[in-house]
Amino acid sequence: MPVYAYKGLDSKGKELKGNRDADSPKSLRGMLKREGIRIIECTEETKSGKGKSFGRSRVSSLAQTEVDFAQYFDRVSVTDVALATRQLATLLKSGITLIEALEALVDQVESKKFKLACSQIKEQVNEGAALADAMGAHPKIFNKLYVNMIRAGEASGALDKVLNRLADFTEYQARLKSKIQSAMMYPAIMMVMGGVIMLVMFVVVIPRITKIFTQVNAELPLQTTALIFTADIVKNYWYLLFILAVLGVWGFRRWKSSKIGRPIWDRFTLRAPIFGTVVRMVAIARFSRTLATLLRSGVPVLTAFDITKEVLNNTRLADVVSEARDAIREGESVAEPLKKSGEFPPIVVHMIATGEKSGQLEEMLENVAENYDFQVDQKVESLTTLIEPIMIVALGVGVAYVVWAVLLPILQLSQHVRG
Repeated sequence: MPVYAYKGLDSKGKELKGNRDADSPKSLRGMLKREGIRIIECTEETKSGKGKSFGRSRVSSLAQTEVDFAQYFDRVSVTDVALATRQLATLLKSGITLIEALEALVDQVESKKFKLACSQIKEQVNEGAALADAMGAHPKIFNKLYVNMIRAGEASGALDKVLNRLADFTEYQARLKSKIQSAMMYPAIMMVMGGVIMLVMFVVVIPRITKIFTQVNAELPLQTTALIFTADIVKNYWYLLFILAVLGVWGFRRWKSSKIGRPIWDRFTLRAPIFGTVVRMVAIARFSRTLATLLRSGVPVLTAFDITKEVLNNTRLADVVSEARDAIREGESVAEPLKKSGEFPPIVVHMIATGEKSGQLEEMLENVAENYDFQVDQKVESLTTLIEPIMIVALGVGVAYVVWAVLLPILQLSQHVRG
């Protein structure tokens, strides 16, 4: 009879692991189901250790250790959440009950971490908990915006429609993130390659060439002396430079996340040359699309502004949104505090004001989001085109300086020998 290694959940959602003899995986599922255990994973053990229970136990233990180790690298991506949301919306729209839809979702999900979370959510919903509350127990997978939209969908009885909107929104977030990462990939590779080239020149090439100058005892130009001095520091104290660089990055990140540094950095990023415009456009597009999605899903206005403030990832713009929320609470308009802040372009403020007056705020916000998405695409493409020649020229200038500093004393020595 085959032996199966299984992983499952008991009635309380606790994870259980073990080995069982069974005729087939189906038979094992039925056996464990009667004991109140629902299987998540089931694999047949190899028979290489037959008659050697110690060897089989050891192989099983090592395999289990590998699985546990792999779980540390298991991450649930935005794309995974978007796909699962779309599948859940499709299942509910087809007339399948929520429990059956969640059970089907558990079978479809590939990530083990996500599969376990979906299994726990299904168990909690099966015990009578609301879907939003069950998902709220996994904040690293389902953020505040997601949970509140699910809660609004449950309250309105239109969960499948809300899930479709969530899938659209989550897919948009994944595309935006991928777009920005792709735009930054080439400059990052150029910086790394340029740094490696300069490091090799300072550590290997320049010291060998400058030995000639030290042997001749000739008077060297200032630029050559500076080059030799820099090469000696890099070659002899590279580990100190590395430690200083790591400490510098750590200190900057710590300052940037502090209460004092975060507002300063956020204001700088909005006004930084070249990149500040892109940062502002991305933030406005995210604000508009998030707020429109929440309002269309039936989330209360004040709650929607609270959630939108959290997703902007910029304290300056978050303060402006908070002022707008306070204005709404006091019966005022949304557009006025946005206009006073000076952080939102006039066209955006005008469209929001028009949407408020006409009762079509959601449509106007979506128009703003689409317009700024298009502008972000254009701006990122032009910046990528601009960064490439700038970095090539910068690298060329660095190499040219090294060549000039090395060749100048050689030319002077040759002229001295001729004289």
